[in-house]
Amino acid sequence: MANSKTHHVIAYGSAIVDVLAEVEDAFLLTHNIAKGVMTLIDEHRAAQLYGAFGRPKEVAGGSAANTMAGLASLGARGCFVGKTKADRLGEAFFASMKDTGVDYATPASGDGPQTACCLIAVTPDGERSMNTYLGAARELGTGDVTEAAIAAAQVLYIEGYLWDAPKAKAASLKAIDIARASGTKVAFTLSDPFLMGRYRDEFLALLPKLDILFANEEEAKALFAADDFDSVLQAVRPLNAIAALTRSEKGCVAAKGGEVHVVDAVPVARVVDTTGAGDQFAAGFLYGLTHGFDLARCGRLGSLAAAEVISHVGARPVTPLKQLAASAGLL
Repeated sequence: MANSKTHHVIAYGSAIVDVLAEVEDAFLLTHNIAKGVMTLIDEHRAAQLYGAFGRPKEVAGGSAANTMAGLASLGARGCFVGKTKADRLGEAFFASMKDTGVDYATPASGDGPQTACCLIAVTPDGERSMNTYLGAARELGTGDVTEAAIAAAQVLYIEGYLWDAPKAKAASLKAIDIARASGTKVAFTLSDPFLMGRYRDEFLALLPKLDILFANEEEAKALFAADDFDSVLQAVRPLNAIAALTRSEKGCVAAKGGEVHVVDAVPVARVVDTTGAGDQFAAGFLYGLTHGFDLARCGRLGSLAAAEVISHVGARPVTPLKQLAASAGLL
């Protein structure tokens, strides 16, 4: 990709502080939490769950922000665009992104909704049940889109979750048009199968503008109305985009046209928390693409990053991914 690009990836996403608590399954029933999915909640419900969590762990999160943290862990240069409020959680988010090594300079709102948070209940089987208060993240708008920053990146990465906020969706669509006009590749992640129920037609219409599509098996089946994974592969074949498809313990598939690579999952001793697995897979895959790796190697690096993050609580790497990738002979 072009040498004039100063950043490997610029990502647009929801600036969210993750609030994690390890709980038993009974906790989910007691507090009416849907297991294994992301549920949007209001500020009152967020305050209730926060109190019920006891002594949770707080870390900067949000899907695209987690991906950028993974890229930084690999040694890539990234920029994140997402909206916070000038409050305690907003300050914590800014400090965390800075400590991670990701460029983040989106101005915080002085008023309006509080900084977004995602209350994540992690059960003993490693499943995460996410309860998201979008708050200030919804306020990301077209005024936060900077043409020069997009043009300076090799890849623009957009999370599908932004479609739940009209202003943020408008900002994303503007960013995509700028990227296409400035030689910046466009990557998009479907984020959650439930989004297909709300925006499937819009996502299908977006496909011709994409260079890279990220999805897990359930998201892809929902998007293409497919009954099985083979039907998904047939659906992505005509696309001009690279399809990076994850299948949990079955590994991943990276495909473009007639080129299809099946990559095994990297084994882990124990799955502790699946939070961020897809985010870190995207980090590894995007690192590979922006460094000239072939699709199979991109898939292997993505799988390695995903394996690291599911082996502990939290959606961001604990062991430096650059170190792990070097040990595995991938860098």
